Amino acid sequence: MDSETVIHSGGCHCGRVRWQAEATPSVIAWKCNCSDCSMRGNIHFIVPSSSFKLLGESQQYLTTYTFGTHTAKHTFCKVCGITSFYFPRSNPDGVSVSVACVDPGTLADVEIKHFDGRNWEKSYEQSSIASHSKSKAQ
Repeated sequence: MDSETVIHSGGCHCGRVRWQAEATPSVIAWKCNCSDCSMRGNIHFIVPSSSFKLLGESQQYLTTYTFGTHTAKHTFCKVCGITSFYFPRSNPDGVSVSVACVDPGTLADVEIKHFDGRNWEKSYEQSSIASHSKSKAQ
């Protein structure tokens, strides 16, 4: 994986929610089979919260959905309904960025790993997902 970072930009379908995330051009993304991710077809990579920034007036167009433990905060655009990022249960110190919502040009490689969200605790213990929201300095 690359150690040099770039600024990935992205957002929702209607463009009212825009953000930037600093990460490497090659990312490890997670395909989860929990009830929410599987219905949305979500594949996401995780960045530290300090590497994510909402742009402009984006906050006013966001709303949040929670379920189960209510730890994950599934944000989506109030206008178009797209979840371009959310705050995952696995990484409360991070942000999950939907790969499909990243603007073209900065992602060089996406390695997809599977996360068994239907058996969340076991998958969490067996995966390295918690480490993905740690900055290089940590």
